[in-house]
Amino acid sequence: MGIVFRWLVRIASGLVLLTLAAVLLVYFLASQSLPDYDQTVKVDGLTAPVEVVRDTANVPHILGASDPDVFFGLGYAHAQDRLWQMTVLRRTAQGRLSEVFGARTVHIDKLLRRFDLYGLAHRSVQAQDDYTKEALRAYAAGVNARLAEINENALGRGAPEMFLFNAPVSPWQPGDSLAVIKLMSLQLSGHLEDEVLRARTSLMLDDQTRLADILPDVPGPGIAALPEYAALFPNLPRYAAGSSMPDTPISPFPKRGLAGASNAWSAAPTRSASGGTLLANDPHLGFTAPGIWYLARLELAKGGVIGATIPGIPAVMTGRSDRLGWGLTSSYLDDQDIHIEQLNPENPEEYLTPEGYKTFRSRPSIIEIKDEAPITLTLRWTENGPVLPGTHYDLGTITPPGHVASLSWTALSAQDTSMSASMALMNADTVRQAITAAELFMAPSQNLSLVDKDTIGMKLIGAMPHRAAKNQSRGRIPTPGWLAENRWQGRLPYADNPEFVAPAGGILGNTNNKIIDRPFPEHVSYEWGDTQRIHRWERLMQSREVHTRDSFIEAQLDTVSFTARSLLPLIGADLWYTGASAPEGTQERQRQIALNLLAEWNGEMNEHLPEPLIYAAWLRALQIRLIADELGPLAAEYKHVEPLFIERVYRDIDGASAWCNVRQSAPIETCTDMARMALDDALIWISEKYGGSLESLRWGDAHQATHDHPVLGSVPVLRFFVNIRQSTSGGDNTLLRGRTSGEGPDPFQNVHGAGYRGVYDFADPDSSVFITATGQSGHFLSRYYDDQAQLWRRGEYIPMSLDLDLAHAAAVGVTTLIPR
Repeated sequence: MGIVFRWLVRIASGLVLLTLAAVLLVYFLASQSLPDYDQTVKVDGLTAPVEVVRDTANVPHILGASDPDVFFGLGYAHAQDRLWQMTVLRRTAQGRLSEVFGARTVHIDKLLRRFDLYGLAHRSVQAQDDYTKEALRAYAAGVNARLAEINENALGRGAPEMFLFNAPVSPWQPGDSLAVIKLMSLQLSGHLEDEVLRARTSLMLDDQTRLADILPDVPGPGIAALPEYAALFPNLPRYAAGSSMPDTPISPFPKRGLAGASNAWSAAPTRSASGGTLLANDPHLGFTAPGIWYLARLELAKGGVIGATIPGIPAVMTGRSDRLGWGLTSSYLDDQDIHIEQLNPENPEEYLTPEGYKTFRSRPSIIEIKDEAPITLTLRWTENGPVLPGTHYDLGTITPPGHVASLSWTALSAQDTSMSASMALMNADTVRQAITAAELFMAPSQNLSLVDKDTIGMKLIGAMPHRAAKNQSRGRIPTPGWLAENRWQGRLPYADNPEFVAPAGGILGNTNNKIIDRPFPEHVSYEWGDTQRIHRWERLMQSREVHTRDSFIEAQLDTVSFTARSLLPLIGADLWYTGASAPEGTQERQRQIALNLLAEWNGEMNEHLPEPLIYAAWLRALQIRLIADELGPLAAEYKHVEPLFIERVYRDIDGASAWCNVRQSAPIETCTDMARMALDDALIWISEKYGGSLESLRWGDAHQATHDHPVLGSVPVLRFFVNIRQSTSGGDNTLLRGRTSGEGPDPFQNVHGAGYRGVYDFADPDSSVFITATGQSGHFLSRYYDDQAQLWRRGEYIPMSLDLDLAHAAAVGVTTLIPR
C-alpha cells in the first residue's frame, strides 16, 4: 500500500511540475511579444528620426520632422499595441476570417465578399488628396516597420493570439486603412435590419394600424403613410420562419438596437462659466477587450492633435487641437435601401430593370477554410447594389420566389473620400473650416459636433441618398428594384445636410435623437436611435445658466432614467397601494414590496440599487406579454423594450390598448391585468435567477459590462485573463448609456456603451480630459490592457494635455525611430 501511495505522490507531483512548466512556457512565449517602450529602433521608410513618448497612461505622443513621419510613428505605435486587432479587422473586411478560424466564420466571409468592402477601399485610395495618400503610405510603412522588427528579433509573433491562430501577416497597405473605415460603416449601419423587421411585422399583423405602435414613429409631423408590404409582394406567406446567420463574437454585423449610438454636447462662451467653449463626446459601440479606441497625440505641422484613434486608421477621429474640438455621434441617416429584384424566368442570370432584363455583374470568389476544402462563391451585383443571401437578417422571409434582394448603401463606393475629410478636419482651425472639410466625408454618416475658441456648431456629415418623391416605401421597407421611382438618384447636395452653427441659446447637443423634421425625400431618417435620453439632457443643460467642464462630466455620467420616471406611473397607475394585506412569502406580498420600492425610487439606474433590476425585468416581461400573441415567434426579434410602444399602449393612443387583450383567451384582459401579470413574471424570474430578498438585489450584478475578447473570450481558463467584466450603473435610456443585450440567460448584461469619453475646455485646453473603457494595449499580459477600466467604471478621467514637458516628465518610455 505504501508503494502505491508513493507512486501516486510521484505521479501527482510530476503532473503538477509539468503543468507549471507548461504555464511558464506559455507565459514566456506570450511575454516575448510585449513591446519595449524605451528603445531606439532603426527602421526603413523614415526621412528623419521620430520620437514616441509614452505618458503615464501609455498614451503615445508622436513627434517627427514632417507630418508623414508622424503618421509613420502612429502606424508603428498601433502595431506595437494592437497588431492582432488590426489584422483581424483587415481579415474581416477582406472576407478571409475562415483561413484562420475555420468553418465557424464562413458565413461572415461570404457576406463580406458580396459587399466587396476591401476591393472598394483599395480602389478608393486614388480618390484621396495628395496629403492623405502620403499619410496613408507613411502609416502603412510604420506598421510594416514594426512587423519587420518582430520578424527580425523573434518578438513572439507580435501578439499572444498569433501562437493559437498561426497565419502569415501580410504587409499593411494604404487601402487597408480605408477598409477599416468601411468596416466601421458596416458596424454603424442598421437600416437594413430595420427594413426587414418592419416588413416581417407588417406581414404578421392583421391590423396594419398596429404597426405604428410596435414600430412607432418619433413624435412630430412628417411621417407619410406606407403601403402594406403584402400589397407590394402579394405572394409572400403571412409568416415565414427565419434562418439568420449564426451569432459569433467576432461578427461585424450589428444586432438590432446595437448599430451605434453616442452623446455630444457643446456650450458657447456665453453659456460657459470660464468664458471658453466646451465640448463633451462619448461615442458608443459594442464592448470588446481591447476596446476599439486607442488614445494618441500627433504633433503635426499645424500643431498638436490629441484624442481617440482607431487602430488601422491614421487619424484622430474624436479629439482636439489647440484651436478646434470635434466629436461624433451616430446620425441615423437612412443610408441603406433593400431592393427586391425580379429574376428572368427564362434566364436566372438576368434581372428586371426599368429598361428590361439585364445580366448580373458577377465574378467567382474562392474562400479558403482552415482544415476544410475551399468553397467558391459567385458574387453578383445589380445596378442597385450587391445581391445578398436570404440568411442575412432573414431576408429570405420577405423575398418572393423568383426574386433576390440587393442593397443600395452609401459605403459601397470606390470613390470614398472619407479619409481625406478626416485628415482635413485635423488641420482645420475653425468650425466653418471643419464643416467645409467634412464635405468629402461619405460613410459612415455622423453628426459632427464642433467647437473653436469662439463658436459651436453641428453638421450631419456623410452622403445623403437622393430618393424620388414617388418612392413606394420612402426607404422604410424593401421595394421592387425594377421600378425607377424606387431607385436612388445620386446624392443630395452637401448644403442639404442639416447644420446648426452658433445657436441663440448657446447650447448644442445630440443623443441620437431626431434633429430635424423635413418632408421626404429631403428628410434624414424615419428611424432614430433615441427618443428618451434627450429629455434628461435638456433638463441638465437648461438647469444651469452657465456650464463648466465638471458639469459636462456630470451629464456624461448621469444615470437617471427619464424612461423609468415616465413609464412607471403609467403602467402601475392602478397597482400602487391597492393590494390587500398578504402573508410573508406569497406572490402578492412580493408584488407589494416591489411596488413600494418603485414608488419611492427616483429613476436612478445605480448599480447598487435593487429598483433598476425590478423595473427593467418588469418592463421586459410586460412587452413580451403584450406582443407575444400578435407576433408569435417574431416577438423574439424585439429584444429591447420600446418605450414609445409602451407609452402608446398605456395612453391608448389611436386604440393601442388593443395590445393588452390576449386574443387566444376568452376573457378580455385590461392593461392593468397585463401590468400585474408581467410584474409577477418579473418577480418569479428574479427569484429564480438571483434569490434572496428584493431589497438585497443589486442592478450591477445583472448589468455587468462585458468587455470580452472576441476570440479568446470563451476559451476555458483563458477567458478569466482576457475578459474584463465590471458592475456598472446606467441603462438603455440613460445618458450614461449601458445598452443591455436583451437576450439569453443574462438579458441585462451591458454590451454596448461609451468606449471613449472626452471633455474639452477651450478656456484652459490642457484641463481637458479623456478615458477609454479598457486600456491602450491589446496584450492581456500588459499592465496597460485594463488599467483604464476601473477609472472608466468609476467615472474618472485622465488629462488630455498637449504639453510635451508633462508627457516627458513621467514617461513610461521613449521610443526613438531612426532611419536605417
